[in-house]
Amino acid sequence: MPINQLPLFEQIIELKNSGRFVEINQLIPYTSFVKLELQEGDEGLLTILRQTDSNIGNTKIPAVHGGVVGGLLEQAAVMEVIYRCDMMRFPKIINISVDYLRPVNALKDTYARAMLIKQGRSVSNVRVEAWQDDSKRLVAAAHAHFLMK
Repeated sequence: MPINQLPLFEQIIELKNSGRFVEINQLIPYTSFVKLELQEGDEGLLTILRQTDSNIGNTKIPAVHGGVVGGLLEQAAVMEVIYRCDMMRFPKIINISVDYLRPVNALKDTYARAMLIKQGRSVSNVRVEAWQDDSKRLVAAAHAHFLMK
């Protein structure tokens, strides 16, 4: 059966098993709506929020809407859980705590990298950091917990 005819979770498992994480990211409609891309490199996954006018929340600065920044952080966390963890089902978010550290310039791309802090039997803990020009100058950060079974 072609992969696109499988139930969503089975598609994700098939893509994960063949290392096709960019395609997993593309299965989620929100990612194309706000222009979230995924890259895999030596340091793991990098989630990129591409600059687009539709993500502007404050036109006077101009700054990216806080909800879009939160979505970037959550997507990076979800993809890190899929990338690093054994899954019995799609990870379900329990909570996410976002720290908005400075305005996110809407005229630039924004990058996020997640780190799996702990994978437990039922809950995984993830830390995410986001930046624009300098990875040491964060624009936002988050902690998230996911239900794994």
